Amino acid sequence: MFPVQDNAPRQSVPLATYFLIALNVAVFLVEISLPPPVLEKVIYYFGVVPARYTNPHLESQVLFPGLKYLAFLTCMFLHGGWVHLIGNMWTLWIFGDNVEDRMGSLRFLIFYFLCGFAASLTHIYMHPHSTVPTIGASGAISGVLGAYYALFPLARLIVMIPIFIFPFFFEIPAVLYLAWWFFIQVFSGTLSVVHGEIAGGVAWWAHTGGFVAGLLLHRLFCLGRRKIFYRDEETPWGVLPLVFEKTNR
Repeated sequence: MFPVQDNAPRQSVPLATYFLIALNVAVFLVEISLPPPVLEKVIYYFGVVPARYTNPHLESQVLFPGLKYLAFLTCMFLHGGWVHLIGNMWTLWIFGDNVEDRMGSLRFLIFYFLCGFAASLTHIYMHPHSTVPTIGASGAISGVLGAYYALFPLARLIVMIPIFIFPFFFEIPAVLYLAWWFFIQVFSGTLSVVHGEIAGGVAWWAHTGGFVAGLLLHRLFCLGRRKIFYRDEETPWGVLPLVFEKTNR
C-alpha cells in the first residue's frame, strides 16, 4: 500500500517540512554529482555503521573522533537512490505537515531529529556488529508516523495498491494503515535478527525505534498547542466537517 493523500486538516504553512524536503533533495543532488568511489566513502563515513560504535578497531578508522557521532545527524540526509529519496520525501510530505501544524515548526524540527537519533540507536542495538552503513531519513520520518498515529487516528488516507500493472485506489483509516505498517517493520525486523542480517537491505528496527519514539515524545512537543478535532462521518472523501477548539495540553 502506498499513501497518496490524507484528509487531516492543518491551519499553518509547514515551513519545517518544506525545509527538510528541500535540504534532502539538495544533498542528494550533491551525492549524484560525486564520482562513485568518492560517494562510497561519503556514505561510509557519514552514514551510521553500527560496528563503529561497538568495535574499537573500526572506531579507529574514522576520519576524526567526533565524526562517528556527527553521523547520527548526517545519515538522515543521505539516500541510496531516487526511489529511496522520493519514497521518503513523499511520506514526509503526506504526514509531516499535519504533525508540524500541531507542534509548531521549531518543535517539529527538534522532534524530527530526536526520532532520527532514536532510530539509529535502535538499529545499533539490534545489529551491533553490522558494518553496513545506514542512511536515509526514514528513521526520523517513522517518528512522524508515530506522532500522526496518535494525533490523527480518525484521519483517512487514499492509498494505491498495484495489482499486476494496474493501480487501484482505496480509502482506509490512517490508524489501520499505520498499524499495518508498524507490524511489517516489527515482523521484518524480527526476521533480520533471526537470520543475522538486515533483510532486504532495509533498517527495519530503525523504523520501529523511530515510530515508538514518535509515539512517546509527541505529547511533550504538543504541550500548549491548539488541538484540532473533527468528526469522522459518512461523507465523500475530501468533504471534511471540522470542529476547531483551542485547548491547552
